[in-house]
Amino acid sequence: MIENRLLIQFIAVAEELHFNRAAQRLHMAQPPLSQAIRRLEQELGVSLFERTNRSVSLTPAGINFLESAREVLRVLDEGVEKTRRVSQGIEGHLTLTFISIAGYTPLLRALREFRTAYPAITFTMLEATTQEQTEALEQGRADLGFMRTPGRSAPGLRFDTILREPVMLALPATHRLAQCETLHLSAFRSDLFVSAPRHLGQGFHDQLIQLCGAAGFRPHISQQARQLQTLVALVASGFGIALLPASMANETREDVIFRPFRVDAPAGLQHVELLMGWNAHSTSLIRDKLIEKIHKVMALSAD
Repeated sequence: MIENRLLIQFIAVAEELHFNRAAQRLHMAQPPLSQAIRRLEQELGVSLFERTNRSVSLTPAGINFLESAREVLRVLDEGVEKTRRVSQGIEGHLTLTFISIAGYTPLLRALREFRTAYPAITFTMLEATTQEQTEALEQGRADLGFMRTPGRSAPGLRFDTILREPVMLALPATHRLAQCETLHLSAFRSDLFVSAPRHLGQGFHDQLIQLCGAAGFRPHISQQARQLQTLVALVASGFGIALLPASMANETREDVIFRPFRVDAPAGLQHVELLMGWNAHSTSLIRDKLIEKIHKVMALSAD
């Protein structure tokens, strides 16, 4: 393998076309420089210079190698600089996974401010269920995830609650109780419900079942859908009612009414959390900077 030092010495001679001037430029004696160029030619098996008593010129092979040597050093310099920038947390790549976050304005603002502050950091954004996100974090396929409470323990993963919001009833605008301001969940024991499948979000799914259980019934789930927006569309189409995070009410619709409800259940059961999760076993300065930004913006929005 050719040393970078030899490439630097070759480029100096090729540009000066004079061994003594090249040696002065490199702050070295001329004989060691001449020996280095001969060693380089031996390693390549070609002559790079035509030498006479009065002049030095590049051979055709030398002209070609000069271009290659400059490119090798350029790529190396860029790689070294990028490595430094990555180590400083100002360049790199992050893969984020998330459930629907369209309604979480502070979180979106934090991501926007981070991208503005660190334009050299690129992102891959993947929408996924809570179960899929925990698996991606455990397997190192994601750096940071935004999800509901996992339905199983996830050793090695760390979770921070960044937002807590009430659970609300989503009703078709034509529902018999849609215009009532005060509702008790028990009034909906005979209604059909739409929900996400349990295997895609066990924690949130079980929470909703427990809420209905506290109201004295088990919900009859008529349809299931992967995404919360799809559940809202199913409610609008009359397939049933749904228990959804309050943030889903941020999107104005005329065909779906969101209402708070009363139920004799612990306060914690009547709220849902948005968690930020990451793998504590992996290190990433840029990930940690994003976590810090999100915490800061979310804290300011809560004041």
